[in-house]
Order: sequence, then structure tokens, then C-alpha cells
Amino acid sequence: MKDDQLKNIVEAALMAAGSALNIDRISQLFEHNEDRPTRDQIKEALTRLQDECEGRGVELKRIASGFRYQTRTDVQPWVARLWQEKPPRYTRALLETLALIVYRQPVTRGEIEEVRGVSVSSTIIKTLLEREWIKVMGHKEVPGRPALYGSTKQFLDHFNLKTLNELPSLAELADLGQEHPELDLGAPEGVNAQAKLGVVSDSGEIEVVGPNQTRH
Repeated sequence: MKDDQLKNIVEAALMAAGSALNIDRISQLFEHNEDRPTRDQIKEALTRLQDECEGRGVELKRIASGFRYQTRTDVQPWVARLWQEKPPRYTRALLETLALIVYRQPVTRGEIEEVRGVSVSSTIIKTLLEREWIKVMGHKEVPGRPALYGSTKQFLDHFNLKTLNELPSLAELADLGQEHPELDLGAPEGVNAQAKLGVVSDSGEIEVVGPNQTRH
């Protein structure tokens, strides 16, 4: 198969897919072809497509689940006007809980409450589970065997991350808090990691802004 044909097929598949595609999934498109491309050839096609996006309004981004086309950040304010719905808003308590799970995983609900100093409502945990941003990774071997929570690929995908290693360090969050005191990032151990995950609205709620969303 010629390189240009392979590139066009991969591009079309990425545009048509309703979610990110990894190399294994793309390779399955050619399983009945005699001249099935190798993984290296598919990687090369993806690299070419990424290069061709330079200077355009869209980019081919690699995230946890694979590759996907998405709008660039600098054009999102205009693209967002295509939809009337505003991004969902979440309370500070929910974002603090999510941040603790992400930075301290695996972690129990009791351990989260110990750091935050207040109880974590069942509604918060339920919301995070329903969003598929967190999951139960097991149970701690202590009386009551409480659930251990951790983050998911869906969390990484939503916040445009490939791995957890791309999260800012706690020191970086503290520096950001000094530059933007309105974000209140001074608490220890990443309690207020919402600087990475969203922005504080005028009402005091935190508005989550994902890779294909923008604040109105």
C-alpha cells in the first residue's frame, strides 16, 4: 500500500471515529489486506498527519486512549459558539476530591476526608464514578475493607493528557497559586489542583474546561 493511500485511510478513520483510536485499532482496519501496513508504517502516517496540522485550526493529539483530532485552544472560543450548552460546573469540593484521588491514588474516602478535614458526600463520589473519571481499584485490607479509588483513561482523555506524568507537580501548582491568589492553591498535597482541572467562576463554582470546551 502506498504511503499516501495509507495516510488518507488513517485520516478518514480518525475523522469518522467517535472516539480516539490507538495503533492496534487502526491496524485492524487492514486485517484482510494482503499488503497490510506494519505498526511502524501506521506510526509514520500518524506523524505525517500531525505535521500537516501545523498552522491549522485542528490538531492530531495523542491522549491516553490513542489519537484524535480536536480543535486547537486558540480557536475554541469561536468554535464553542456552535453549541448553546455551557460546560458543566462542579463544586470546589468535587474538584478537590478528584485532585486528591488523582495525586494520591489509590486512596480511600476516609483518607480524602482526613486531608480535606471535612466529610466527602456520597453524591461527589457517585458523580465522579458516573463521569468515569475515577474507578474502584480494590479494597484496603483494614476493618471494613474500604474501596480504593484511582483515576481512569477517561479522566486522562477529558483533560487532554497522555499519562499521569503530564500532570503538574505540586510545586508547580503552588507557584501558580502565588501568581493567581484567586485560585486559592495554597493547601498541601494538591487539595486545590483545580487550577489544572478547571477555572473558578464568579459564583464560586469551578467550571471544568476540557480539550474541546471553553469557558463562556
